[in-house]
Amino acid sequence: MEVGACKGLGEMSKESYRSLSGSWRRAEGAINRAVAGSRVGKYFSIEARKTSFTKELRAGAATFLTMAYIVSVNAAILGDSGGPCTPRHCTHAHAVVANSTHSRHGAPTAHPCDLNADPEYQKCLETTKSDLVMATIVAAMVGSFAMGAVANLPLALAPGMGANAYFAYNMVGFRGSGPVAYETAMAAVMLEGCLFLVLSVLGLRAKLARMIPRSIRLASAAGIGLFLAFTGLQAREGMGLVGPSKSTLVAVAACARTDAATGECLGGVMQSPTFWLAAVGFLITAVCLSREVKGSMIYGIVFVTVISWFRGTSVTIFPYTDQGNSHYHYFKQVVGFHMIKNTAGRISFRGFNKGRVWVSVLTLLYVDVLDTTGSMYSMAEYGGFTDERGGFEGEYRAFIVDAGATIVGSALGTTTVTTYIESTAGMREGGRTGVTAMAVAALFLASAFFAPLLTSVPPWAVGPSLVLVGAMMMVVVREIEWGETKVAVPAFATMILMPLTYSIANGIIAGVALHWALHLYDYVVAAWRWVEKVRKVMGEAQNQVSAAAAADIIPGTPPV
Repeated sequence: MEVGACKGLGEMSKESYRSLSGSWRRAEGAINRAVAGSRVGKYFSIEARKTSFTKELRAGAATFLTMAYIVSVNAAILGDSGGPCTPRHCTHAHAVVANSTHSRHGAPTAHPCDLNADPEYQKCLETTKSDLVMATIVAAMVGSFAMGAVANLPLALAPGMGANAYFAYNMVGFRGSGPVAYETAMAAVMLEGCLFLVLSVLGLRAKLARMIPRSIRLASAAGIGLFLAFTGLQAREGMGLVGPSKSTLVAVAACARTDAATGECLGGVMQSPTFWLAAVGFLITAVCLSREVKGSMIYGIVFVTVISWFRGTSVTIFPYTDQGNSHYHYFKQVVGFHMIKNTAGRISFRGFNKGRVWVSVLTLLYVDVLDTTGSMYSMAEYGGFTDERGGFEGEYRAFIVDAGATIVGSALGTTTVTTYIESTAGMREGGRTGVTAMAVAALFLASAFFAPLLTSVPPWAVGPSLVLVGAMMMVVVREIEWGETKVAVPAFATMILMPLTYSIANGIIAGVALHWALHLYDYVVAAWRWVEKVRKVMGEAQNQVSAAAAADIIPGTPPV
C-alpha cells in the first residue's frame, strides 16, 4: 500500500515537472517570437543571426560571470598606485617635530609619514579603492551598452588587464613612487583614448588591422585561447595548478602554502584545497558543455563561489584574519552603493612637458591598438562575423565605441577600456547580437548595488571557465595551412608567444614580423617582375613612337 502510494507520488511529481517544463518552454517560445517580430528584434537582427532573445540573455550572463572578477582585480591593481592619495593626506603631513633633524639651511624637516600605518592615508586609500570598484563597474556598463546598442555585437567591454598594471607599477608606481603623477597619468590615458578615437573615426584603425594576414588573425584567436587558459591555471587569477619555479620558470603547483613575494611553493604540490574545489567546478562546466546544457559556463562558477562563501572551511574566501574579517563584514552587507569621491575628474596636463609622459601615451596607444584590435578581430573570426575581405559587420562603430569607452573610463579614474576576450564565453552560449552586450551592461548596473557579493567571487571559481573558453577558441587552428612553412611558422610563433611572454601584443608583433620576413623574397621577386613589366611596356611604347616618327620622315615606311 505504501509502495503504491510512493509510486503514485513519484508519477505525480514527474508529471508536474513535465507540465512546468512544458509551460516554461511555451512561454519562452512566445517571448522569443514576440521579440524577434518586434522593432527591437529586427534592429538587432535576431532572426537573421539565428538566435533568440532568451539565448542572448543567457549568453550575457555567461560573459558577465566570466569577467566579473575584473571589478575587484582592477580596483586592487590600480589601488596599489595609491590613486590621488599622497603623503599630504597623512595625519601629520605638515607637522614639525621639535627634535627632528634639520636641513642644511637650518630649517626643521616635516615628520615622515608611514603610509602603511597612518590612519588618514589609509582612510583615503580605502575610499579610493571603493571609487575604483565603482569606476570599473560604470566604465564596463557604459562601454558594453554602447557596443550592443550602437555596433550590435555581443562583445563586452571593461578596463583591460595589462594597461592597468603598466599604469599602476610603471607610470604612477606603487603608492605614487613612479615618475608620473596620478592626475597626469590619467590625462595620458584620456589623451590615448582621444588619439584612438581619431584613428577609428578616420578609418585608419581598421586599415591598420587589415594589414595583419588572415593566418596571423586565426593564430591570434588560438593564441588568446592559450593565454586565457594559462591565466586560468595560475593561482592569483585562477585555479592555481601552475606556479613559478626558479629552475623551470613554471611548474606544477596547487600548493598548500606559497611564498607571498615569489609565489613559489613552500610545501608539497597538489595539496591546495581551493585547487581541488576548482577542479570540481571545471568538471561540472565541462560535463555541461559536453551535454550542451544551456548556461554551462555559469553553473561551475556559481557552485565554486557559493562553497567558498562558507567560513571555517579550508576553501573559504573569508579566513579568520583581519583582512578576511573585514572582507566578510563587507560581504554581509549584500547590498551597497558607493558614490565616486576621489578619482573622478582627476585630470591634469601640467606634466606633459616631460618626455616620460609622452612615452607612456605612445606605449598605451601601442598596446591598445595591437591588443584590442587583435582581440576584436579574433573574436569576430570566432563568432563567424567576418567576411571575405577580413572585416566584420559593425566594425567601424565598434572601434569608435571601444575608443570612446576609454575616454569615459579615464574621466572616472580607471585605465584603458577594451573589448574583453571573455566575451567568447557568451558566444559559446549562442550570443550573436548586441542584446548579449546589453545584458552584460545590465548585470554590471545591478552589480553597482551588489558590489559586496560580486567582489567576493574567488579566482578559483573563474579559472575553470577561462581554461574551457581557451579550449573552445582552439577550433580556428584547423583553418591554418600548417603544410605551408611560410604560414605555419609565423602562426605558431603568434600562438606560443602570447602565453609565454604574457602579452597578446608580443605574439602579434612576432607573427607579423616573421610573416614579412619569410615572404620578403617573394615580395622582392614580385617587385622586380613588376619593374621589368613596366620597363617592357615603356620600351614597346618608345619603339612605337620611334617608328611613327620614322614614318613621318620617310614617306611610305610601314608602321611597326
